[in-house]
Amino acid sequence: MRTGRDFPILSWLHRYEASWLRPDLVAGITLAAYAIPVSLAYAALAGLPPEMGLYCYLVGGLGYALLGTSRQLAIGPTSAISLLLGMSLVEMAAGDPERLARLASFTALLMAAVFVVAWLLRLSVLVNFISESILTGFKAGAALVIAATQLPKLLGVAGGGDDFFERLWLIAQQASSTHLVTLGIGLVAMTLLVAGSRLLPGRPVALAVVLLAIVAVSLGGLERLGVKIVGEIPAGLPQWAWPASEIATLQLSDLRQLVRLASACFLLSYIESVSAARTFALQHRYEINPRQELLGLGAASLLAGLFQGFPVAGGLSQSAVNERGGAKTPLSLVFASASICCVLLFLTGLFRTLPDAVLAAVVLVAVSGLIDLAELRHLWSASRLDFAAALVALAGVLLMGVLDGVVIAVLASIAMLLARSSRPEVAFLGRIPGTNRFSDLARHPDNEPIPGALIFRVQASLLYFNVDHILETVRERAKSLAGLKLVVGDLSNVPYVDIAGARMLRRLHEELAAMGVDFRLVEAHGPVRDILRAEGLEERVGAITRHHSLAALLEESLPK
Repeated sequence: MRTGRDFPILSWLHRYEASWLRPDLVAGITLAAYAIPVSLAYAALAGLPPEMGLYCYLVGGLGYALLGTSRQLAIGPTSAISLLLGMSLVEMAAGDPERLARLASFTALLMAAVFVVAWLLRLSVLVNFISESILTGFKAGAALVIAATQLPKLLGVAGGGDDFFERLWLIAQQASSTHLVTLGIGLVAMTLLVAGSRLLPGRPVALAVVLLAIVAVSLGGLERLGVKIVGEIPAGLPQWAWPASEIATLQLSDLRQLVRLASACFLLSYIESVSAARTFALQHRYEINPRQELLGLGAASLLAGLFQGFPVAGGLSQSAVNERGGAKTPLSLVFASASICCVLLFLTGLFRTLPDAVLAAVVLVAVSGLIDLAELRHLWSASRLDFAAALVALAGVLLMGVLDGVVIAVLASIAMLLARSSRPEVAFLGRIPGTNRFSDLARHPDNEPIPGALIFRVQASLLYFNVDHILETVRERAKSLAGLKLVVGDLSNVPYVDIAGARMLRRLHEELAAMGVDFRLVEAHGPVRDILRAEGLEERVGAITRHHSLAALLEESLPK
């Protein structure tokens, strides 16, 4: 039986301890207090009615609690996905807010389907190909784009524009029309949010700021001064809805665009969610199942789509709130949903006078953490290639938008991987003094070169796209040495050789033989030996066997 694996809730519910109930309850209420202002802000960021953000937290966590494997991961809207939705669906909705909402919910259903397909095809491993360096640049670019969309709300101006730079240009032109009261409210809110997060970490500071702003607007009559507010939020729970009529009206080109959007949301959701889940699993010493996470997140997206929500993810910030609140199991998500249910039933009227500038402040403070300058500085000092890849992802988001920026980030990850693999390190070895061991002469100048011999070790697989680099590197080094009698290829760090790699070694043997130089291979792994023998290398260079060590080969091949 695999019931516990397919339904992780069964693996922890039957051994639930009474002592966990209170911390799960406190964590759930704390998470709900954090989620209310954030969900309203992210719904606004997506151009959707504010209640849709609450619906996401209400049902998304329930789906994940059933099928997810993390004990602390919290499910809800995230800034990047919300921005992606808002920028991708606005043209398709043609100015109809109801159609925009239906399209957003349908995108969540499509994303759930992508999660299921990824689970069936065991694609969880593919997401590992997107490097952390790329994500650093992507997040920074997304944060800047999000900031450009929120600045008009903070300044109380119209804003506009279709891309990052046009938005900045329009904001600069409209700066003289700044609504000072709105700006003042936003700046005060940002100051309180930043100070509160530092002085009271893990507390629902954002909710306190939101309530304070509501009181200030109500008592001060600020709405009459031109301060824009959220307005009425419908009371009650979301209704189950299957968007059959919406699907019927879609053109094929629209459907392709939505599938592309859902796939991008899938990537963002899975990467962020699994990264956060692994962080807390490591901290609390338990394992998550990356493949099962596809089902947990897919269930969350499915419920969000069916109950008037939009695509969701397990964000690091909301999960940190859940973890600091003391969450022991996913039951905390159930308590959070129950708390939000009470808000939707009885307290939505409280948020009618919430200023848009405060929601903008919540978003701006939240996304400021996405710009990791310390990590960018580290990439610059540690690896210029990683730094360049991060900049490519950042520039892709700013120039092409978030949706195309996701594609560019993926392509940049693949390009970086290929760039590294196409020029692997080729180390030339010398004997470690007083031993029969060998290591890189360039790194250890005190190593002893072997007279008449050149020993090289490739630090990667020999594949069709890197063999020319390896051949040229060894060839040039061999030509530079006088009195060369023997070249040895140490394959101990070569996990795989393809046909092109084996034929490169055969070509190297032929060139060295024309120079009167012997060529031998040593320390090849079993699968590598099989391919080399199939290509006839053993008849040319001698026995390729596990019984020969590098030291023994040198001793028998070089004159005493």
